[in-house]
Amino acid sequence: MKVGANAKVTIKLLAVATSMLVFAIFIMPPIYDVFCEITGLNGKTGGRYEAVPAEVDKNRLVTVQFVANNNENMPWEFRPSVMSLKVHPGEIKDTVFIAENKTSRDMVGQAIPSMVPFKAAEYFHKTECFCFNQQELKAGETAELPLRFIVDPDLPASVNTVTLSYTLFDVTERFANKTDKNDIDPEREG
Repeated sequence: MKVGANAKVTIKLLAVATSMLVFAIFIMPPIYDVFCEITGLNGKTGGRYEAVPAEVDKNRLVTVQFVANNNENMPWEFRPSVMSLKVHPGEIKDTVFIAENKTSRDMVGQAIPSMVPFKAAEYFHKTECFCFNQQELKAGETAELPLRFIVDPDLPASVNTVTLSYTLFDVTERFANKTDKNDIDPEREG
């Protein structure tokens, strides 16, 4: 009889563990995305922005700082070409990040953006960003990854500095399993 009781407990524990895994992988990420979208937490920046004519505020300068991080499983070298830029709200600015695949194999990376202060994310508009697509680099290859952005003139006056951070993830295996390179949503990663 003891074997039957142990088997029931083992089956129950496996069912609980499986349920927790399914919840963590398939249910929690969409809930988290909705929560971040509603509250503005996590400083997620929006997708591609279509530029509209706007008055450039020449009386104000905002410092935009750039930070590049690698996920613990990403072996590339990844860095901004400049650490910060001073911009007038409303003007279009360009910069690049540098990615170098120092491995001996071809890889695919995906950059996930985040912004601090969180409330600034809705006023930071990317018209072109390497984060919109996966970046394929051959072994030993280096690439300049473009970023074009506009700081909205409606950015609250209390915000003088924003920090745009990118974390680079290795998505080589996911990319190899996809038929379309753009199936992965960069705002849902990380």
